[in-house]
Amino acid sequence: MIQELQLRILPEQAANELSLKQVVAQKTGAKMTSIHAVRVLKRSIDARQRVLYVNLKVRAFIDELPEPEYQAAVYKDVSEGKPVVVVGAGPGGLFAALRLIELGFRPIVVERGKNVRDRKKDLALISREQIVDPESNYSFGEGGAGAYSDGKLYTRSKKRGSVDKILNVFCQHGASASILSDAHPHIGTDKLPRVIENMRKQIIRCGGEIHFETRMDRLVMRENEVIGIETNTGKTFLGPVILATGHSARDVYRYLSMEHIQIEAKGLAVGVRLEHPQHLIDQIQYHRREGRGEYLPAAEYSFVTQVRGRGVYSFCMCPGGFIVPAASGLRQIVVNGMSPSDRGSYWSNSGMVVEIHPEDLEDKALHLPSEMDGPTVPELRMMQFQEKLEELCWSNGNCRQTAPAQRMDDFIHNSLSKDLPKTSYAPGVISSPLHFWMPPFISSRLQDGFIHFGKIAKGFLTNSALMIGVETRTSSPVRILRDKDTLQHVAVKGLFPCGEGAGYAGGIVSAAIDGERCAESIAVLYN
Repeated sequence: MIQELQLRILPEQAANELSLKQVVAQKTGAKMTSIHAVRVLKRSIDARQRVLYVNLKVRAFIDELPEPEYQAAVYKDVSEGKPVVVVGAGPGGLFAALRLIELGFRPIVVERGKNVRDRKKDLALISREQIVDPESNYSFGEGGAGAYSDGKLYTRSKKRGSVDKILNVFCQHGASASILSDAHPHIGTDKLPRVIENMRKQIIRCGGEIHFETRMDRLVMRENEVIGIETNTGKTFLGPVILATGHSARDVYRYLSMEHIQIEAKGLAVGVRLEHPQHLIDQIQYHRREGRGEYLPAAEYSFVTQVRGRGVYSFCMCPGGFIVPAASGLRQIVVNGMSPSDRGSYWSNSGMVVEIHPEDLEDKALHLPSEMDGPTVPELRMMQFQEKLEELCWSNGNCRQTAPAQRMDDFIHNSLSKDLPKTSYAPGVISSPLHFWMPPFISSRLQDGFIHFGKIAKGFLTNSALMIGVETRTSSPVRILRDKDTLQHVAVKGLFPCGEGAGYAGGIVSAAIDGERCAESIAVLYN
């Protein structure tokens, strides 16, 4: 017999399968020896009351062997299939390639960066020697920006495609089956590279191709149709093109603008990384002095408010994590966050950002710092704003990857921090008046947002928390226009803008879903 149960139990009862079997035996009257497995389908924590509970939906296999934990996709040999060029090996590109194989097409993936293992050496140089390789960094390389910023799989994009399909594909390639049940699934930056490698091997095993350190330099056009790409290696690859370059390929945006391929400026959010001691966040979120104790995971938070018509919110929260240097070029400081699978570090961090619309940059009352003035290209104005803010941060960080930082309460009171707490940010921090040099329409909204968050979460607004600048890569600053039905570019056939970099996704899962949709659109149009 297979029986599904809704359970509301104590954390220690949800700690492992043996204790779950004991609960199921009590609920069903079945003998422990007859319960072959208890599969968790959904898991969430209710910390609203003094006594914490774990809410579970479970499937119990009583006198019956358990079914497989995930549904495996079938990948066929496509070595003789029609070629499709996939630009970028992030989640959009990888999932597009795997879906193309399911549909009988042969993907040719080109990635400007290195494979996921070789990237690690270049990432280490950023922290150790303050050197950023413009082609191999936290944004560029196999796995994309998500590979070394922790593999969070939570998404609100439920309508565009199957989230369950994406999570099952991750499990098929080595991710823990726990991602199928967790309310906020997460693979971990220490385990995600192996999953990505397995995806690559699957693509190659089925007859696809992957070319690393191969940058798309231009599209090959025939009349008004894209028929391939030319690369920096001198090689040309032919086929319709899925353009999944990620949100930091600014050279691609400039190329599209120069070639008059329609794009538009898109809203985004910018701000800082905010770092607390994880134990403090555990105390706040679990409402108890001892924090999470033995059986609870590192606590998360999610805050959002409106300040003078613009959203201020937490973004990409990393419990038990680290802050990393995410610049993709010279004269930039960009920060991001990541967590290992055990979320076991001393710190927690999240982006704290302010929503910005393209029209905001036309407001002369914003009083931008003089360093951020200058001519702009209309469709690239949000990207150019990003670039100027990142360079302004770099100059305030001593012109290295040392990041400018300020204690949270000092920021609220417009005071320079006399000293700074220890931080997970490996290149180091330098005390800097973020309240002074950041654009006022960002800093003043952050200040009001922090005051509000401190009221709803007592202890959150504290000088034990450290702000590190700047968080700018929350999403793409550009949208590459495409037809909503065929997903082709609105004016150019054979070009399929895809994922976060094209302005149609906001994270690993939504980018993966969009990659699958682009592959399916190609199957309809080219079969």
